Amino acid sequence: MAAAPAAPAASSGPVANGIAFANPQAIVGSSSAYQTAMQQRPVTYKAQIDQAKTRSDQINAQLKPLADKFQADQKNPKADRAALEAELGQIQQIQEDGKREIQQILAPLNLAEQYVIEQISDKLDDATQRAMTKRGAKILLDSQAVVKADPSSDISRDILTELNALIPTAQLVPPAGWMPRAQREAAAQQAQQQQAAPAASGAKAPEGR
Repeated sequence: MAAAPAAPAASSGPVANGIAFANPQAIVGSSSAYQTAMQQRPVTYKAQIDQAKTRSDQINAQLKPLADKFQADQKNPKADRAALEAELGQIQQIQEDGKREIQQILAPLNLAEQYVIEQISDKLDDATQRAMTKRGAKILLDSQAVVKADPSSDISRDILTELNALIPTAQLVPPAGWMPRAQREAAAQQAQQQQAAPAASGAKAPEGR
């Protein structure tokens, strides 16, 4: 999550023509709740981080002699091409398997970050509306879509101030079985489709005479 770019300090004056712009993603990343949670994450999930580091060191130790042999074999003019490709394939397979394994170990950290972001994002709309009202903004544009504008129309700081007031902290550890909103919505849609399928298959066409 990117930090908010430098922007003018929050102002109480109205924006020009009622048009403002902001960077929602950066605002969430700069919020007090997000920053505090990310500082707590290495402590809360120290066991997973240590496990991932240990496993990474083990994989690197496994790869080193294979890589050294491959490099030496490459320099041999009589080396068999098929054998070299087999060595390289083995190295790449170990790397790919190791990457997946480490990602799985660190999955709780990624899930925790998504949980924090969702809690903050749930308050973002309210914070945005409050900032727009205070600055007299009727239209809000994403700053990434703005080519050129008066810096005083950037209300990112204003929204951030409101957001920090609405949610000063966020819970880091998600409840058991928690899934990000996109996954929850997909699961709910799939469940609806599964419920509708038996009903559709159970409907019989009227018998002909």
